[in-house]
Amino acid sequence: MTEPETSLSLRRVAHPSNANHQGTIFGGFILSVIDEAAYLEARRHGVHRWVTVTMDRIEFKAPVHVGDVLSIFTTAVKKGRSSITVHVKVQVERWLGGATIEVTNATVKMVAVDHAGHAIDFRSPPTVVPEA
Repeated sequence: MTEPETSLSLRRVAHPSNANHQGTIFGGFILSVIDEAAYLEARRHGVHRWVTVTMDRIEFKAPVHVGDVLSIFTTAVKKGRSSITVHVKVQVERWLGGATIEVTNATVKMVAVDHAGHAIDFRSPPTVVPEA
């Protein structure tokens, strides 16, 4: 059995608008980046509306500071009929010194839905129609 492919889904610079008064990035910002990266991984498997169903326990192992560069890696670890389970790993490159540190990881379950919000087979033809 082959290992699932891990890909770099996002890179972001941590800005002051994402931080508290002490220069530490809000956990909620990191959660939103995890959610976005999981969506991007799911979309690689089907061009649909995807919704987040679950996100497992998040434990922050190290703080993220203003100026750090976040790298978010994703792997589709399980595929159902309408859902994909995505492992997300968040690392930062410190703006001072350039060290790479793992910040957190999560497992996110995404479900493909139609316009009414009903689960659909993600292998079906695209349900998102591009605008002209």
